[in-house]
Amino acid sequence: MMTPSKYKRQYYMPPVKCMKWAEKEYVDKAPIWCSVDLRDGNQALVIPMSLEQKVEFFKLLVKIGFKEIEVGFPAASETEYEFLRTLIEQDLIPKDVTIQVLTQAREHIIRKTFEAVKGAPKAIVHVYNSTSVSQREQVFRKSKEEILKIAVDGAALLKKLADETEGNFQFEYSPESFTGTEPEYALEVCNAVLDVWQPTADNKAIINLPVTVEHSMPHVYASQVEYMCDNLKYRENVIVSLHPHNDRGCGVADSEMGLLAGADRIEGTLFGNGERTGNVDIVTLGMNMYSQGVDPKIDFSDMPHICEVYEKCTGMQIYERSPYSGALVFAAFSGSHQDAIAKGMHWRENGDLEHWTVPYLPIDPTDVGRNYDADVIRINSQSGKGGVGYILETKFGLNLPPKMREAMGYAAKAVSDHKHKELHPDEIFSLFKSTFENVVEPYSISEVHFQQKEDGIVTRVTSTFRGKTIVTEASGNGRLDAVSNALKKAYELKYTLETYQEHALEQSSSSKAIAYVGIRKPDGTLAWGAGVDQDIIRASIDALVTAINNR
Repeated sequence: MMTPSKYKRQYYMPPVKCMKWAEKEYVDKAPIWCSVDLRDGNQALVIPMSLEQKVEFFKLLVKIGFKEIEVGFPAASETEYEFLRTLIEQDLIPKDVTIQVLTQAREHIIRKTFEAVKGAPKAIVHVYNSTSVSQREQVFRKSKEEILKIAVDGAALLKKLADETEGNFQFEYSPESFTGTEPEYALEVCNAVLDVWQPTADNKAIINLPVTVEHSMPHVYASQVEYMCDNLKYRENVIVSLHPHNDRGCGVADSEMGLLAGADRIEGTLFGNGERTGNVDIVTLGMNMYSQGVDPKIDFSDMPHICEVYEKCTGMQIYERSPYSGALVFAAFSGSHQDAIAKGMHWRENGDLEHWTVPYLPIDPTDVGRNYDADVIRINSQSGKGGVGYILETKFGLNLPPKMREAMGYAAKAVSDHKHKELHPDEIFSLFKSTFENVVEPYSISEVHFQQKEDGIVTRVTSTFRGKTIVTEASGNGRLDAVSNALKKAYELKYTLETYQEHALEQSSSSKAIAYVGIRKPDGTLAWGAGVDQDIIRASIDALVTAINNR
């Protein structure tokens, strides 16, 4: 049995009201991005990446635009150390990319880290120690003063070793478990570290405020971040960074609100990979900005390739509904959704609109390397006339009359429901042809002759019904009407011609045309047929015969 009373809130509000972030509407510029896929994400894998996989993933991160990449915890394992040395010694780090390495605030680990990073063109050395109440009391069993001393001693050793080691270094400090730390104490520790480093405009320090564990709603974190941003020393020379995890499912919200609160930088992973419930998903965060007209400064235009490399290197699978990247995130199966999307796409074609406003699609799927045919309108038993009609029109050039779209929609739904499967475009086209195009049983017409008279058209029709052929003459106010009257006369058929529509299938002198015919049966329902031929008259006759056969 669940017992909510065993839990208490483990976060701490700032000592003063911090709500300026709430006055802002949206994130108006991209933050500094730092990928931690190769450390925090790799650490979370059942089987960590091999050296070759790490190199491939690093190249992907560089390709899509990351300028800061955390490459590991080089003192933690041989593979981590070897990977870092490979990047440096094989000159794989572009000049505009800064690598980042992580170390605990412990002397032997810090020294090992500087050995590993020696010779890097530019590196961020990220040192941390935990400051939360629960960690102080339960894990380290140290006082606030002792925890602060660990941070200050670590910061001082970083500064000393940076002066003694070949390379160009920037420093980062994290009060790990920041969200479970009293904001006043976190500020005290961070300011003490900054006093050691004395950051300048030419070499800014990074203060990282991790959501090591999500304890609160995002607005609480935003207030904590705003408090730190407002009260950190050397603020003009400090880059405030966020490292949100996703324990409450709010990693993206924490990041967005934290940016509104004054943060400058985000550490996260592609698709949210990371320990426990994962890190903030940079794909979602960046694409959220993109959908609001803000350039995220990361190139997600070939999302399928990014997904492929990610899954290959990590062994993880991207959830089908993962925002912007999942296989089904643009797919509409619902009939009403499909109808709205189809109409929205036509609106764009007819209006040539500058801005994307298609219903149900927050972004244009083609912007991330997806396509409309395979990714947007998907047909199953939940689908309707709009989706089926859209596929037949955009993929096969068939512009069905509205009521015929409805009939075709029901036909597709019935097949999908019976087979318990999705219907692909080729299957939908095949179903249309077998159901509505040139159906010649039980009625068929083998020969038609026309003669123009003063009062209309006279026709002589040779038709067959269940093996018996007869010839019938009739007149009408047009060729199709005359043929229709001949068939009614021959077989005592009762219906009225309700709808006729035609269009070319291709734009050439030898192209075929398609005709659609709808007839109203005595019970008031409609039956439909389509005919395809180079001769539009023959196409319309075949459509009429099919509609009669479909009664």
